Amino acid sequence: MKVSVRKDGSALSHAPDNWYAVDWRRVERNVRGMQIRIAKATREGAWRRVKALQRMLTRTLSAKLYAVRRVTQNQGARTAGVDRELWDSPESRWEAIGRLKRRGYKPLPLRRVFIPKANGKERPLGIPTMRDRAMQALYLLALEPVSESTSDPNSYGFRLNRSTADAMSQIFIATSQKGSARWVLEADIKGCFDWINHDWLAANVPMDKGILLKWLKAGLIYKGQLQATEAGTPQGGIISPTLANVTLNGLERELVAHLGAKFGIAKAKKLKVNVVRYADDFVITGDSKEMLESEVKPWVEAFLAVRGLRLSEEKTRITHIDEGFDFLGWTFRKYSGKLLIKPSKKNVQTFYRKVSETISGNKAVRQEDLIRLLNPMLRGWAQYHSPVVAKQAYNRMEYLVFRRLWWWSKRRHPQKNARWVGQKYFHSVGERQWVFAAPVVWKDGSKGLFELYQINGTVIKRHKKVKGDYHPFDPTWEQYGEQLRQERMWESVRYRKQWATLYMSQSGLCAHCGCALTEDTGWHDHHLEYRMHGGSDALSNRVLLHPHCHQKVHAGKLVVTKPVPS
Repeated sequence: MKVSVRKDGSALSHAPDNWYAVDWRRVERNVRGMQIRIAKATREGAWRRVKALQRMLTRTLSAKLYAVRRVTQNQGARTAGVDRELWDSPESRWEAIGRLKRRGYKPLPLRRVFIPKANGKERPLGIPTMRDRAMQALYLLALEPVSESTSDPNSYGFRLNRSTADAMSQIFIATSQKGSARWVLEADIKGCFDWINHDWLAANVPMDKGILLKWLKAGLIYKGQLQATEAGTPQGGIISPTLANVTLNGLERELVAHLGAKFGIAKAKKLKVNVVRYADDFVITGDSKEMLESEVKPWVEAFLAVRGLRLSEEKTRITHIDEGFDFLGWTFRKYSGKLLIKPSKKNVQTFYRKVSETISGNKAVRQEDLIRLLNPMLRGWAQYHSPVVAKQAYNRMEYLVFRRLWWWSKRRHPQKNARWVGQKYFHSVGERQWVFAAPVVWKDGSKGLFELYQINGTVIKRHKKVKGDYHPFDPTWEQYGEQLRQERMWESVRYRKQWATLYMSQSGLCAHCGCALTEDTGWHDHHLEYRMHGGSDALSNRVLLHPHCHQKVHAGKLVVTKPVPS
């Protein structure tokens, strides 16, 4: 560490001189302090102060460090842009910080790639360069507090501590009672990310206009040709989901205000209009089909038209709750007046197809390796549906996966009879029969069975919805937000028992830097006494660290101690 000094000779601050010297706890504290000030100024309507604070934040060393760490630790860190550059070493990351400057900045075109969608079509993605990603992450730090302060209460997509399960819970609240709204407008915006009007964004997004326009007009390269970008925000950019949220913010508040002004507050409440949005997908409830058709839908179309968007005629429809509708992979439908939420048929079919392709595409791999491929998929799907009525879907999926694995096993040994195949690949575990499991030798030398994840063993548990007024950049919500983060991370790791135990014993904090462990940051399992030096795999010899902290500990041969539970 080196010490910066003021002109009068007094110490100014401790500034790091390399990537491993960074005090990440201080970095997070500095960035969060500025974000809290930006959010406060936004709530007070002091827009000149907001602009000044945003400019100040994007020029700080802490914000630049935070931005570089984010783009080098996320899932896209190994995917290069058109310049084929990756920041995969501490030296390159440290050097990158000095390149995050506004003056002279010119983003490079995006690299166009296509990924498969659930319906068999392809979704276009624009991959920015590492430098452009880091600049987006930097300016997102300044935009997010404003976006959160101006968001609709029931907007749940790409927001801190909000999820699809929160959107599902809000729909349940709006439609489950006997006197609840009976009709639902299922809305689908046609190519939302592709058609947002650039002029509208420049005039209405509260961030540096020059930088924003440079990103929007950067163009993209596909099959070696440069194509201009005249509208939309590229799917694949870190800041794009927040730009889409800012574009659609006001849909709920302004619609309610419009109905209140036209019909009066008392009558507007009787219309039972509720908006629940997740990114660019939303549903609007109402007490009558005519009101949704003649009043709400035209207003929504006008709201979107100003932003360069329009509804998809094929996918937008008005449905009675007794007929049911699909949203975010679930089917919401009332049976004899009782609302049940189940995994949608489309979601189940898409997932089974994915599992089936994985099994058929790995015909020659070891059983242990196939289980290792399938377990994250099965666990993730089952946990996603765990807050809804999913037991029937679980049992059906368990049977379908078993059948595919039986075919996989039989195909490997065409000369063997069914009994031999069953004894080789399927075992009894406790009271469970026919468990697809591979005999393994664990790291401590003991023998055991590596089992396929049991889908129908997943516990169904009602989701605890986030409070609508929750604001992640308001200090009064600090304790609630911390509790919410830990509860949701616990749901993520509780099926991996050892990680869950370590996570709870560390109060959800990294054992090295003391900052929060989240899905975004990820985590590594670190042995206090290295195994090569005789350390065991016992929980007493292990802690969870951030990936970058883990690298730092090994590079600097630092000593990590077991944290004392608070």
